[in-house]
Amino acid sequence: MNDALTALLQDVRARGAVFDQSALVPPWSLRFADPGPLGVLTMLSGNAWLRPDGGEPTPLNRGDVAIVVGPQPYTVADSPDTAPVAIVGEHGICAIPGGSRITADELAMCATGTTTAETILLRSSYPVRGRVSDRVLTSLPRVALVPAGPERSLPLAMIEAELRKDAPGRQALLDRLLDTLLITTLRDWFDRSEAGAPAWYRAHGDPAVGHALKLIHTEPARPWTVASLAAETGMSRARFALRFADLVGQPPMTYLTEWRLCRAADLLSDTDATLDAIARQVGYSNAYTLSVAFKRASGIRPSEHRAAARSVRSPAHGPH
Repeated sequence: MNDALTALLQDVRARGAVFDQSALVPPWSLRFADPGPLGVLTMLSGNAWLRPDGGEPTPLNRGDVAIVVGPQPYTVADSPDTAPVAIVGEHGICAIPGGSRITADELAMCATGTTTAETILLRSSYPVRGRVSDRVLTSLPRVALVPAGPERSLPLAMIEAELRKDAPGRQALLDRLLDTLLITTLRDWFDRSEAGAPAWYRAHGDPAVGHALKLIHTEPARPWTVASLAAETGMSRARFALRFADLVGQPPMTYLTEWRLCRAADLLSDTDATLDAIARQVGYSNAYTLSVAFKRASGIRPSEHRAAARSVRSPAHGPH
């Protein structure tokens, strides 16, 4: 796997992801209106059309995986012309058009009129958050679709099997399987010519700059300078600085600073570590120097960021 992508995805992990598995018979159409930042969809059997609000319909065939960037709603249907028969909202809560809430069993009957069907849609709402995650999400189009492939067939089969069970550790295993599915799909998407992969991803193909990116991502606490990064790559300082800026689109120290502050922001949101401890973990000498850099970049103090992040954090929810 691309090492830059690996590093960027270290904290992009499912926690209590919500799974919806729907058996469907035409004509059917489900509108997904939950505000989650990321949806992952696949057809376990049959075919469908995926249309984001305001966008064009995209065919979704068996084994294809679509990543949908939220929070705008989208619709999955047997035909682009089929009107929604149900709306799936936050935490998998279902309703019929007009607002009346329905149960998951009633949703199945709405969509199929029966309890069996040949078309099965699997969808998960992926609760990613944080500055590091944003670097990945902002690199994606509204819908990123990758055709069926062997790298995704195994995690899909395991997810399908696990959803039939009620065993200890089920949610944790589903979360990890979803991580695997998401990462393999992202990797294949960024490797496609039409993807327009972000500069940090493309730059990893360069031996010197790719190695420097890996060091920055995995060891932000080290006292890096342009000279020390250049030495690690075997290039002169001037040549390395020019090559890094040309491939990544930013000077090495600018990229390093942004990465450190992204990591600091996520640690503030997700841990109870002191500001001084976070500062040392991301490459600042003390809490004061981190606080100054953080406020200069974001306009708020670290304590304000932590308070705001925790005020909007929602509890995890299990599979449906």
